Amino acid sequence: MRILGIDCGSETAGWGVVEADAQGTTFIAADQVDLNRGEPLAERLLEFARQLRLVIEQFRPDEAAVEDVFHAKNARSALRLAHTRGAALLILAERGVPYAEYSPAQVKLSVTGYGRATKEQVRHMVEALLGVSLVSVAEDACDALAVALCHALRSGYSVGASGTL
Repeated sequence: MRILGIDCGSETAGWGVVEADAQGTTFIAADQVDLNRGEPLAERLLEFARQLRLVIEQFRPDEAAVEDVFHAKNARSALRLAHTRGAALLILAERGVPYAEYSPAQVKLSVTGYGRATKEQVRHMVEALLGVSLVSVAEDACDALAVALCHALRSGYSVGASGTL
């Protein structure tokens, strides 16, 4: 099963694609969408939607997983994050991609075994589980891979490197 993980943000949003089967998981691709902070929110959402459509067209995921809204530093940040998530969910529905939502704690617990793991711990475990170095992968893209791995685990797939493409 090909899984698209999405880590939403109002300034950057990450995406990551893995292939999961009985033998383990394989890293396919990951990147982040940089959204121009100086643009109005509607323009940022439009760019995010455009790029997410391209990712879906290129990688054709069977399912997707989206990180749920966390308790942001302030209400305005949480609201902007919710707008980006709404755009992601709309695009997934538009393209007919089934999705699941996971809290940040669920993602961290699934990937590291600890629901309050640091970003560094998450990156380290994502690298270990996929058997690849993610040094050149942006932080939000690595987080999106963790979301995809969380979904693979919760869907009953074996998570561990099965090779790289």
